[in-house]
Amino acid sequence: MHPAIGRTTLPVVNSAAPPPAPRPASVRPESASPESARPASFRPESAQPAAAAQALIAAATRLSEAVSALEFSAPVTHVYNPLHYAWAPHRAYLERYAAQGLRAVFVGMNPGPFGMMQTGVPFGEVAAVRDWMGIEAPVAGVADAHPRRPIEGFACRRSEVSGRRLWGWAARRFGPPEVFFSQCFVLNYCPLVFLEASGRNFTPDRLPRAELAPLQAACDAHLREAVAALAPAWVIGVGGYARARIDAALAAGPAGLAPRVDQILHPSPASPAANRGWEPAVDQQLERLGVFAT
Repeated sequence: MHPAIGRTTLPVVNSAAPPPAPRPASVRPESASPESARPASFRPESAQPAAAAQALIAAATRLSEAVSALEFSAPVTHVYNPLHYAWAPHRAYLERYAAQGLRAVFVGMNPGPFGMMQTGVPFGEVAAVRDWMGIEAPVAGVADAHPRRPIEGFACRRSEVSGRRLWGWAARRFGPPEVFFSQCFVLNYCPLVFLEASGRNFTPDRLPRAELAPLQAACDAHLREAVAALAPAWVIGVGGYARARIDAALAAGPAGLAPRVDQILHPSPASPAANRGWEPAVDQQLERLGVFAT
């Protein structure tokens, strides 16, 4: 059995901040001003962002402790927990952008190798987190890291396609991050990265039932806490697996925890539909649902 790793802190990867990269158009269009990018449904920032952030920080701490105690067997050989080694940027994300009374919370499956695995932020493509959100913080290494999947933190030069698509859409539709986060938040259902011996990603839905059940119990509890703290009108799965887990988690929660639930297309490059035009497809889905209707 292979225990979840990432609890041993190694020297900081990016103790010296890398020079700022040019801001890509896919992250924040220079021509868009806050007013021109502001949707008609914009509402002022929540009056209680601190309360939401404090609740999410406490919930994430409990989740990290719970999943770090779990064990996983072959074909999984390496398990990373970015809620531990990338806690500094993750906490900064929660403190800066969590707010109550949102239109929608978007929920992904688990971290990607060049996104949250590196930055601690869900779908956390480095350029989007650093240049659009304005977050950059020390990221530690992990013990027994896979040689083909090192933790490079904000020095990682590879782009997370799913994160580039999701956060690029947010920037183009809403403009500044404060406008997006005044209405929305993004979480991952499971915080762990699972790798096979080859370094290939192993998604949590493929775990054997005996290993998946305790993982889902911890992640379901965290999701319920997050939804209670953020109080969104909608909880939207980014893909089918996340939608199914949202349904299961909220069904087991208190009766008063009843946002509307649906899903959008996952932005993964493995999805032919996403590669044909993820942004217009998602805009159409959200329009059909009426998520941002006034």
